[in-house]
Amino acid sequence: MKFLVPSDGSDNAVRAVAHVIRLARCREPVEVLLLNVRVPVDAWEVRRFLTEEEITALQQKEGEDDLTTSRALLDEAGVPYTAQVADGPVAQTIAKVADDSGCDHIVMGTHGRGGIASLFLGSTAAKVVHLAKVPVTLVK
Repeated sequence: MKFLVPSDGSDNAVRAVAHVIRLARCREPVEVLLLNVRVPVDAWEVRRFLTEEEITALQQKEGEDDLTTSRALLDEAGVPYTAQVADGPVAQTIAKVADDSGCDHIVMGTHGRGGIASLFLGSTAAKVVHLAKVPVTLVK
């Protein structure tokens, strides 16, 4: 079973990793693709001061930093994983990476926005549920 676990470094994302670790103890073998998605920088003001290479390196570093806690948990549990930093629209990129990588399941944290705010704004988790071709488990 191959799990895609998007992580932004938040507490809910870390709880999603912990959930996958519990699943891994129940069913072997498990493979995990840990993913951090960065929104592309298009602001003219930023591009005035940084080259494309500097922006890419900064995005990569920030993405890797966001994965630090999740990587440590997976390492400690002995669960095999690969980590990837991608850029693009977050929900669409998560669904595409899951599809392109042959993942069987997506497990992700949700910030739990509810009620009126989610009606107007939507949420990344809700968008992933609608876009993904595989089951999605949301962890609060």
